[in-house]
Amino acid sequence: GPLVESGGGSVQPGGSLTLSCEGATSPYINYCMTWFRQIAGEEREAVASIRSDGGTNYHDSVSGRFTISLDSANATLYLQMNSLKSEDTATYYCATGAGDFCYNENWNWRRRYTSWGQGTQVTVSS
Repeated sequence: GPLVESGGGSVQPGGSLTLSCEGATSPYINYCMTWFRQIAGEEREAVASIRSDGGTNYHDSVSGRFTISLDSANATLYLQMNSLKSEDTATYYCATGAGDFCYNENWNWRRRYTSWGQGTQVTVSS
């Protein structure tokens, strides 16, 4: 089914939000599920990814603040975001893909992902 994000909103710097992505399933054994974010006029960048073996990858800018997790039983992908900063303001998208790229340094190649949600807006501002 389609990917549907929710949980975005407005929060003050230092605050927390948890994003959800329903419909997070894959028929492949070597899949990855990834949160991307995009600021208007800029490239969409990968933020955090989780692989079929449970391994995770994070963009340096969010490492230690964001946590990605997958509830396989309920087909829901999460992104727990703590210590939010103004530069985290963006539209956040979940995406799924499959292939060797999920298991190497290319996990952040957006063109390899085949399914996308519609996005949810996160605004961090005082």
